[in-house]
Formats: sequence, structure tokens, C-alpha cells
Amino acid sequence: MTVASVGLLSTRVSPTALAMRVIELIREENLGTGAHLSEQWVADSLRVSRTPARRALSYMAVLGLVEQLPRRGFHLKMSATDLANVAFTTDPGDEEQLYFRIVDDHLGGRFTGEFTTTDLARRYGLTTRQANLVLTRMESEDLIRRRPGRGWEFSRALTTTEAHDQSYRFRIIVEPAALLEPGYTVDPAAFALHRTQQESMLHGNIVFLSRTELFRYGTEFHEMIVDCAHNAYLSDSVRRVNRLRRLIEYNHQADRTRLVTQATEHLHLLDLLEAGDNEQASDYLRRHLDTVREKKTGITHVGRCCSG
Repeated sequence: MTVASVGLLSTRVSPTALAMRVIELIREENLGTGAHLSEQWVADSLRVSRTPARRALSYMAVLGLVEQLPRRGFHLKMSATDLANVAFTTDPGDEEQLYFRIVDDHLGGRFTGEFTTTDLARRYGLTTRQANLVLTRMESEDLIRRRPGRGWEFSRALTTTEAHDQSYRFRIIVEPAALLEPGYTVDPAAFALHRTQQESMLHGNIVFLSRTELFRYGTEFHEMIVDCAHNAYLSDSVRRVNRLRRLIEYNHQADRTRLVTQATEHLHLLDLLEAGDNEQASDYLRRHLDTVREKKTGITHVGRCCSG
């Protein structure tokens, strides 16, 4: 099945989603390094106008997958084969798609309250085995819990803008303080692992990673830098708030352009901590969290003092 056969794509679809379509097209055509990717070719192949096609190609240029040459347009920086090797997750699979359909329905208020396995199976046209698989995953991620006697219910989660804002304000208090703990020690192996992960995002994996993996990369990065304080209370508090905010954070992974900046800032934070400049790192982390908070919630706190 060709990309075009999927059907007419909305011109309002995000650059991330269109970029993934372009990558599928590149693989189908088995294009080589340096191949010219014209806006018109992309637009015709994906059945969109040239404006969203240009946005998708520009987004791919930001990620380093293509380069834009003056008066020559966009050109592929790696072959279709090499591009395939970049991806950690290229096919989320039916289970992943079902999982996020349920998550999106819950966040949108379309699926709330108590329910049974049979209710879930009937609602989404699943077999009992499929329903049990997705329920097991949701329970393991603390998104649902068993009701006494029979059935399931969604766990208390951060699903409002105000609650999301509060979660970031809590993190602004806790995480920068952890970097100033007297026992703070850099873990070289952990730092190397997370540096590799953040760099891989800048080299194209922002496009490929599922919402689950993007959330995991972000939360595990922040949990790791707090763990280096060797204070169990701080580590536990950060993990608890991450479990609570999982649902609403999944909803913020649709447009991934801002994640380029976040990954770059994460790398700079590692540089500061490895250099032993914990005070500057603490101030930088405070500003980083506050900037992300404001972008995600749209809430501006007048008169706050978060810049140190």
C-alpha cells in the first residue's frame, strides 16, 4: 500500500505526523543520500497542499534528516536504509494504537467512570485476550485500578490545566533543590546513557519514538539527575508526581517540535553537572522547568521568582 493510498490527509495535521509520512515515502522509494525532496513531490504523494509539505520538510531539517540548500530545496542527508536504522520504534502496532485511543478517549471525557473487561471489549471491538492485555498495561502504569468486587476505574490523575501547572510548580521546588544536596554525585554510566538518548532525539528519533517512549525518556532523565542526590525522599516524590501526570503528558506528545529545545537543554544540564557547577545547574533547571510549564499550560505567574 502506498502512502497516497491512505487517503486525503488533513492540511491541519501536525508537522510530526506529516514528517513520518514523508519518511515512509522515502523508504518506499528507497531514496539515496542527497536525493532531492521537492515540496510538490511530497504534496502530490501525500495529497496535501505545498504549505504543510514545506512544514514537514522544514521540521525534518531541524531534526537533521534533510538539509535545505539555498535555491536548491531540500535534500536527504542519509539513505533510506540508514534512515530506517535511526528509528527505535517505527511501528507502534495495534496494541499501542488501541492503548492511546483509550487514553485519548479518557482525556477527552468520552470514557470515564467504572467499567468491566466486557465493557471495554464491547466498546472497542476487542477479544477478551486483547482487552486483558491493554488492561494489564494500564494497571501496571497506575492508570486504572481494580474496584472492590468487580470491574475497573481510572486512577486519580492530573487531567486539568491547573493540576498540570501545580505538578510543574512542585517539580520546580524539588528538582533544583536536589542538585544542591551535599551528597550529590554524578553517576558517569547513567549520565552517558541519558546523553546518548537525548542526542538520538536530536538526530531524528523525536519523529519515531512513541508517546510512551518520549514520556519515558523525559521522566527517566529527570529522575536520574535527582537520584544522584542520594536522597530517597526526593527521588520518591519525583517518581510519584510522574506517575500522576502520565496521562496528561501523553496528550502533549502530538506536536514534537518543542522537544528539540528540551533535548538540547537536557544536554546542557548534563554539561553543567559534569563540570561540578551545581548552583548554576540548579538555576538552569528551575528556568527550564518553568519555561516548559508555561508552554504546556499557558499559565503565566505574574511576579514569580523562578530565575534565581
